[in-house]
Amino acid sequence: MKTITIKIESASGLHARPASSFVAEAQKFQAEITLEKDGNEINGKSIIGILGLGVSQDDEITITTDGVDEDQAIEALEKLIKETLIHQ
Repeated sequence: MKTITIKIESASGLHARPASSFVAEAQKFQAEITLEKDGNEINGKSIIGILGLGVSQDDEITITTDGVDEDQAIEALEKLIKETLIHQ
């Protein structure tokens, strides 16, 4: 199991477009992927779940991966957020 916590700096938070990108990336992996914000944990492969978290600017989210490709999954998702989604 791998876990990272990332602060979302995007003024629009984790809205529909970046949430969709996150889900598309997460679905490439066999590992279970969860997102947690303020004690609420959801399936990271669910667009409805991610949107339901209501991630806004300056919120911190914790991503956890668990499974055969957990290392690759967490690296890819961290890269996606830091390079693509964090400043949208």
